[in-house]
Amino acid sequence: MFKLTWRNTIRHPLRAALTITGMAVAVLAFTLLRTMVAAWYSGVSAASPARLVARNAISLVFPLPVAYLPKIQALPGIVKVAYGNWFGGIYIDERHFFPTFSVDVKNYFEIYPEFLMPEEQKLAFFRDRQGAAAGRLLADRYGWKIGDAIIIKGNIYPGEFRFIIRAIYHGAEPTTDEGRLFFHWDYLNESMKKIAHPRTDQVSWFLIRVARPELAPGVAQEIDALFKNSLAETITETEAAFLMGFVSMTQAILIAIQVVSWVVIGVILVVLANTMVMNASERRGEYAILKTMGFRARHLFPLILGESVILALAGGLTGLALTFPAVRFIKASLGQYFRVFPLTWATLALGMGVSVGVGLLAALLPAWRASRVSIAEALRKVG
Repeated sequence: MFKLTWRNTIRHPLRAALTITGMAVAVLAFTLLRTMVAAWYSGVSAASPARLVARNAISLVFPLPVAYLPKIQALPGIVKVAYGNWFGGIYIDERHFFPTFSVDVKNYFEIYPEFLMPEEQKLAFFRDRQGAAAGRLLADRYGWKIGDAIIIKGNIYPGEFRFIIRAIYHGAEPTTDEGRLFFHWDYLNESMKKIAHPRTDQVSWFLIRVARPELAPGVAQEIDALFKNSLAETITETEAAFLMGFVSMTQAILIAIQVVSWVVIGVILVVLANTMVMNASERRGEYAILKTMGFRARHLFPLILGESVILALAGGLTGLALTFPAVRFIKASLGQYFRVFPLTWATLALGMGVSVGVGLLAALLPAWRASRVSIAEALRKVG
């Protein structure tokens, strides 16, 4: 039975090749679109349930006084507290964008153990007030090496800031963002004090690590209650909820991408179904002869089904194989926009499942029609 199925599959080489190519392109597009969605959610999925973020209750745009730090640290259940600012800044020109943060470096990197760097680089970074730590992808993008000096012009904070690359970190997981730049909050704050800037002694958020994840809701309520009715009230939420707030801003785009990914699969389903209908129509006489030889509907059904699945699997496997170089190309050429582009086993499994599903669905109608056709009717149309 398999030999007959295989011979039917390759009977029209050009038709089979075009169908496989179309299937490969569809699966490639599907997996890349699903990976794009996963990249959007990568920060949320990698968030720790033991980390909280406290920000201004009005908006993240409004800062909080750094003087809140000792009051937060004194609350029970809290292990470590760090703080930071979104710096923004312009390197070379506005086209060369990457996230830049001023943080309480020692505590910040203790709370984020997924940012890994050699111990000697870490110590040099901690000691140098002008030191900066760059992600591996960011350093590769600009060819930065340890000891290089870079200048970033502030757009939120006025002035030009000179940094020395003292450390290059890499992520402990594939979903860790390696496209960021971190530097000392003290260095920024001292610069703002010299010009009496209103954001002096202000932070964008506090990052809190609790002893156990189950303590997080209670600690969050205590922090918000501590600063209730103050000039800068807080809203404290889990890291995942905090990051989800940014993702929700582009929710419509994400839904559109997911819809398009399934539309692509719908189109290739119609194409493969059309191919199988053509093949089955051309072989009606052959199916009638097989029936005269004793073949029943249960024999013809898997014959057609197998051909469709072979075509779908060949295209699906080709598309999945092409996904790996495509992802590498996207990381290399569009790393500025997709600093994390995680091709996961779940995405690959979904792509393979979709291929098998398309193969099965595309064969249902022609297999059903072929299994029900009468011998006399089929032979009457031969020639």
